[in-house]
Amino acid sequence: MTTTADTDPFLGIGTVAAQVGVAADTIRYYERQAILPPPHRDASGRRRYNTAAIHLIEVLLHLRDTGMPLTQIAEFTRLVSLDPAGVHDRLHLLEQHRDEVTQRIKSWNDSLTIIDQKIDDYQQRLSTTATATNQ
Repeated sequence: MTTTADTDPFLGIGTVAAQVGVAADTIRYYERQAILPPPHRDASGRRRYNTAAIHLIEVLLHLRDTGMPLTQIAEFTRLVSLDPAGVHDRLHLLEQHRDEVTQRIKSWNDSLTIIDQKIDDYQQRLSTTATATNQ
């Protein structure tokens, strides 16, 4: 039986890095730190990535961009490799992270409100000063 992963074209690290928006060295670092699983290699030993591997890299980068520590991202990857079909532990990890991201967004929105109030205050002061100077 041929799976989609078997028929996917394999791309080199430079192409993948450009596609996902990171340096090739970042991908290599994540592999050394077991944040990414070891990639397939061609006969010359060059890294080759299929669609599933690229998707995993994209997911992990989103987790990183939303503040998940690399140790937790590595745990997520470990759980994927242990049981690709199992989702219970990964779901729990992602739900926890979502809660943290949601709280961070709320905190940032609260801070943004304060910043907007200060901007309005300063603009009003400048407007009042300009009006008083012109009279």
